[in-house]
Amino acid sequence: GNGFMDGKELQNFIQELQQARKKAGLDLTPEMKAFVDQYGKATDGKIGIVELAQILPTEENFLLFFRCQQLKSSEDFMQTWRKYDSDHSGFIDSEELKSFLKDLLQKANKQIEDSKLTEYTEIMLRMFDANNDGKLELTELARLLPVQENFLIKFQGVKMCAKEFNKAFEMYDQDGNGYIDENELDALLKDLCEKNKKELDITNLATYKKSIMALSDGGKLYRAELALILCAEEN
Repeated sequence: GNGFMDGKELQNFIQELQQARKKAGLDLTPEMKAFVDQYGKATDGKIGIVELAQILPTEENFLLFFRCQQLKSSEDFMQTWRKYDSDHSGFIDSEELKSFLKDLLQKANKQIEDSKLTEYTEIMLRMFDANNDGKLELTELARLLPVQENFLIKFQGVKMCAKEFNKAFEMYDQDGNGYIDENELDALLKDLCEKNKKELDITNLATYKKSIMALSDGGKLYRAELALILCAEEN
């Protein structure tokens, strides 16, 4: 459930894809053949759901509506998200999802019929509403982003436990207003680097900071949203 497949996951997917097409009496499309040639061998490469969607037949491939230059930026994605998650709760409901998708499509200069938009909304809920609560979390919708722009998966393996995260956040949110700014983030990231010397390279702090600042609201990083990146999910 981390938004991409790699290694054995990817090989198993390719095997099942080939078997399913053969069983249905269908050959692989040229796009599928190219995909199999590229990823069919043992590999540690990663492929995200948006990248994977490119091998689907065009009429079925609604995810590619979001695969355009305007939506490759996590900053653009978060600007649209902010419009609907104004309380920084980290999720939007099913009704807001339709408007959210419509805004993303307009940002990408795509015009579609309302019936098609409704269909896409229903597909999104089926694909991404992992806990079936009728709400789409930021962590779920961020999978629309290509892997290289997905700020939610860049810190896997270096996340703090909830207690550790809250202690660090409160240390830098000294006025208790629920958010920290970019300068305070520098200090928090240095703490994180100290605790995870093997996984995080302190020389890449600027890169890490750029990924996290995509979440900021006017330069403010709220606790709940920052926790999505830096706090271990099991906590």
